Amino acid sequence: LGVQEPVGFWDPLAFTADGDVLAFKRRRCVELKHGRISMLATMGYITPELTGKFPGFLAPSAGLKFADIPTGLAAVSKIPALGWAQMVAYAGYCELSGPTTRAANTSDYADIVPGDYSFKVLTSSDPAEKDKKLRAELANGRLAMMAIIGMFFQDGLTGSAWGDWALYTGSPLRAFEN
Repeated sequence: LGVQEPVGFWDPLAFTADGDVLAFKRRRCVELKHGRISMLATMGYITPELTGKFPGFLAPSAGLKFADIPTGLAAVSKIPALGWAQMVAYAGYCELSGPTTRAANTSDYADIVPGDYSFKVLTSSDPAEKDKKLRAELANGRLAMMAIIGMFFQDGLTGSAWGDWALYTGSPLRAFEN
């Protein structure tokens, strides 16, 4: 699982050259987890632009409405400390409620199925169909990891995740404009 067309097996840094199955399993678990987080982050970046924001107040005591929070990286400085505390607490809950593994300790991964976090979303009684769904999740997760990094990069340079390069006057590519 993970060898995808059109690239096929691709390991330019030879991480799998030693043949350590548990190390590969750990990397696959981490790849699936980061892919899922990136898919959520990418949708979180896009959704407010397409559907709008929640009505009402984010912080009633501060008079801060959801509509007052900009999208993208500009939101980081606008969210109150208690909001950040709630997000950190939820992230901690998600981390601690999953499989218990120690960083880089591959023996912890012997009995773990990559991507299994106590609920089954991608299931099928047909093994070929399940394999197809798992391959799609890997491919979509890989794409989402690249997409969210690209959105962060564009947002950091231009102030917009949608790449309004007219706002980035310091671009070295401006040298080629007439």
